[in-house]
Formats: sequence, structure tokens, C-alpha cells
Amino acid sequence: MSSKISASRKLMLKSLMVAKAKDDLEQELVDKEAEKERYLAEKAPQIQTTGMSFAELQELCRELHAKIDVVDEERYDIEAKVLHNTREIKDLNIKVLDLRGKFKRPPLRRVRVSADAILRSLLGSKHKVSMDLRANLKSVKKEDTEKEKTVEVSDWRKNVEAMSGMEGRKKMFDAAQ
Repeated sequence: MSSKISASRKLMLKSLMVAKAKDDLEQELVDKEAEKERYLAEKAPQIQTTGMSFAELQELCRELHAKIDVVDEERYDIEAKVLHNTREIKDLNIKVLDLRGKFKRPPLRRVRVSADAILRSLLGSKHKVSMDLRANLKSVKKEDTEKEKTVEVSDWRKNVEAMSGMEGRKKMFDAAQ
């Protein structure tokens, strides 16, 4: 049972779906921003530099530089992996295109196959019933077709002269009645 939905109902449903998707997208952006803030607060807490001596500040800077170096190394390693993977993907795509180009599809030829051969290929060697498709065809007697083909052959010019003018139209009108 298929129910038809009117165009106005479709439009209303579509607009509701778009509004819901828009709300979901906005909520997702807010959630991402909150997750980012939470992650940064966890990984990089606020540094209190008030009340620190010069030597303590220098030590803090050394620690921060060491952490920055570690993060830079990780970032570099990740970038190298990504670059390697993109090159590998590109190479594999080129190989796929090369392989596609090497094999030409041969032109297909028509092959006459009997119904028995088709059934044998589908059902395997168990197929023993032979189908005679011609047995189910309607038989037509040749005598009937020859009678229908015999049509009176007459001189077409006489017919045109007889039907020309008003007399011909009158004859056609009388013949129709």
C-alpha cells in the first residue's frame, strides 16, 4: 500500500528536516568547542607566573621548550606518515589505472544457444528434460494464407477516373451507406 503525499506536505517535511539538521549542526559545533576547551584545560593548564623568581621562570621556560620539542617531533612524525600514505595511495591509484588500460575487452559475438543448452548450463548435468519450444507454437495452414493474398488486380487508372469529380464522391457516399 503506497500512500501519496501532497506537495505541500512534502515541502513542510523537507523544511522541518532542514531545520532539524541545522540545529544538530549548531549543537555539534558547540559541543566541539566545549570539548576543545576541556582538552586544552586538561593538557595546558594556566601558568601562574606571579611570585616566581627569575631562576624559576627560566626553569619553567626550559620545561615548556622541552614539551614543545616533544610535540613538534610527534607532529613531524604524523605529517611524515600522512605524506607517506598519500604517496602510497597515489601510486596504487596509478597502478589501478595502468591495469585497467592494459586489458581490452573483446567484442562480444552472438552465439546461438538452444533452450536445452541453457537449461543444461543452469541446472548442470542433472537436466534431462528436453524442451521443444516449437511444439507450443500455433500452427497455421498454408491454404488460408494463400487465399488472403489473392486480391483483385485491376487497372488503377480506371478507378481514379471513376472516382474523380462529384460522381466519385457520390459513389463513395452511396457505398458507405
